[in-house]
Amino acid sequence: MMEPGDFKKWRKSLGLSQKDAANLLGLKRRMIQYYEKGERDGEKVPIPRSVRLACYAISDGVSDYNGPHRKISRIAKDGG
Repeated sequence: MMEPGDFKKWRKSLGLSQKDAANLLGLKRRMIQYYEKGERDGEKVPIPRSVRLACYAISDGVSDYNGPHRKISRIAKDGG
């Protein structure tokens, strides 16, 4: 299970703001804050498997996946 601190380390290791991470994951910035804090209004907020897998894909440079027989969209590199 990905812990809140691990989620924040993931985001920072990629140099992403909370807003940037939210955009890449298709989430609201507030959800990023909940995942990093690990709670919302005193209730634990687990990081869903779909988000954990998306974090892995983004770390590997994947920006989108459209199916097995289509080209994988890659995240554009700065300066390139």
